[in-house]
Amino acid sequence: LLEMEIHVSSLFPEILAMIFNYLDVKGKGRVAQVCMAWRDASYHKSVWRGVEAKLHLRRANPSLFPSLQTRGVKKVQILSLRRSLSYVIQGMPNIESLNLSGCYNLTDNGLGHAFVQDIPSLRMLNLSLCKQITDSSLGRIAQYLKNLELLDLGGCSNITNTGLLLIAWGLHNLKSLNLRSCRHVSDVGIGHLAGMTRSAAEGCLSLEHLTLQDCQKLTDLSLKHISKGLNKLKVLNLSFCGGISDAGMIHLSHMTQLWTLNLRSCDNISDTGIMHLSMGALRLYGLDVSFCDKVGDQSLAYIAQGLYQLKSLSLCSCHISDDGINRMVRQMHELKTLNIGQCVRITDKGLELIADHLTQLTGIDLYGCTKITKRGLERITQLPCLKVLNLGLWQMTEDKGLGDSSEILPCYTS
Repeated sequence: LLEMEIHVSSLFPEILAMIFNYLDVKGKGRVAQVCMAWRDASYHKSVWRGVEAKLHLRRANPSLFPSLQTRGVKKVQILSLRRSLSYVIQGMPNIESLNLSGCYNLTDNGLGHAFVQDIPSLRMLNLSLCKQITDSSLGRIAQYLKNLELLDLGGCSNITNTGLLLIAWGLHNLKSLNLRSCRHVSDVGIGHLAGMTRSAAEGCLSLEHLTLQDCQKLTDLSLKHISKGLNKLKVLNLSFCGGISDAGMIHLSHMTQLWTLNLRSCDNISDTGIMHLSMGALRLYGLDVSFCDKVGDQSLAYIAQGLYQLKSLSLCSCHISDDGINRMVRQMHELKTLNIGQCVRITDKGLELIADHLTQLTGIDLYGCTKITKRGLERITQLPCLKVLNLGLWQMTEDKGLGDSSEILPCYTS
């Protein structure tokens, strides 16, 4: 033991820093308290590279921000905000990432006092669930955070089209924007983002990720704007957007850079919309049409014809059967994840088709598929790459002779 202590204490600080780099954040903090040599080594910036500091800002702490700067920490999450936000901005002039998610007491006034000059280093800003934030704050952000690449406004229900106009005017480097449940946003605002109002704003034409989940005012016109102006878009989330329809899929089908499309619970999307997607220039890797009641077996035939390069496909609660599975599986050689939970017409025959042809599957969701039995499951578990199997409610169907599903494969319940 004595020899080991002598050996460790004789290591060069650079070697200690390399070792400390493998510790979690708590471990990094603890080794700094062992001795002065370990503290100095643990403060090396390489040890803290990429670490996000999670802070409760309750009372003044003069050593907090100098300590973070010494370690090279440039990412901060505020867990609770009882002091002025300007305290953070002044203390960390080179901040790169600021996460204020869930800070309900943050107001336009508080944000306005913090953002009073250019902060060129800030790349990521998360204001999700900061429900008091309005378009006024977006004006400040657009004026002073010109290099922002990620902006999360999920749940900021007071944002309007005017706020999107300000974003489109000032944030030309924006690559990711989350507008989940921004209920006032309409086609006009999406037009601003897509550069359709060039006289007022150039637009956020570098956008790669756009989340419009639960934006109920959007129609197919928004999809037309997106397809025309946002041609670098890779990920588009339209889940729970009840106002879009099959006709809008024609616009999306021309987006050659789009990788992932989420249409979950879009009630007006049917087999016709999937046909439009499959006949375009798309090369999708991920598609989610779960809970789209009008999507059925014909969609699987279209997917096999035009979207056969998919790696992930979610069809939970869609009206598909073994016949649709039969139409699809022979072409889907790239598929790794298949979610067909609550597709109550799928039987062992469908599982046998999946097991025979979708040999690259790493995950499958069969939650609530009440017509499958032990025979079909045994075929699925023979898939060579399978790592995740979700059975959920299935194990309750004891009359099918399975008993405890964990005997087949350890499963998780969503």
